[in-house]
Amino acid sequence: MIDERLLCRDEVGLVWGIDRREVIEEIYALKGGELVLRPEFYDMSGWPEGEAEHFTPILLDCFDRGGWFLGLFDQGRLIGAVVLDSCRFGPAGEWLQLTFLHLSHAYRRRGLGAHLFRLAVARARRVEAGALYVSATPSRNTVDFYMRLGCRLCEQPDEALYQREPDDIHLLHALT
Repeated sequence: MIDERLLCRDEVGLVWGIDRREVIEEIYALKGGELVLRPEFYDMSGWPEGEAEHFTPILLDCFDRGGWFLGLFDQGRLIGAVVLDSCRFGPAGEWLQLTFLHLSHAYRRRGLGAHLFRLAVARARRVEAGALYVSATPSRNTVDFYMRLGCRLCEQPDEALYQREPDDIHLLHALT
């Protein structure tokens, strides 16, 4: 049975135990304001080297300023997580960043990722955000996942987030 609950600060590092294994065969790039799909192969057997060391402090800062961290657990093991930052930004300060959403390989294609996304949408609506900002890994599976859930290309990506992840596809999900 899968349980969901908010994560405590000392559990933030558990996200690196999520099995992010994936074979990527196509990636998107943004060309002239349009998504262009091209073949590119990656066998992602785990998290890239240095990812946990680089992003753990970012996640902990997010937690400390009131970010929302929700985990899915199977028999006590974290198998998926979603993180919504509390810092508002965007043209009118109405955007919140979907900072993290990952689901272990064995649990994909069951609707659990979409469930996590919808929970983040509901949380963002409760705090009266106007949109979720998603900086998505450019793999076809990831971008298509977010597009199916209603995300669209962000016409004016946030400069700081774009500089942090310039190869990502920057998306918005309108909440109003």
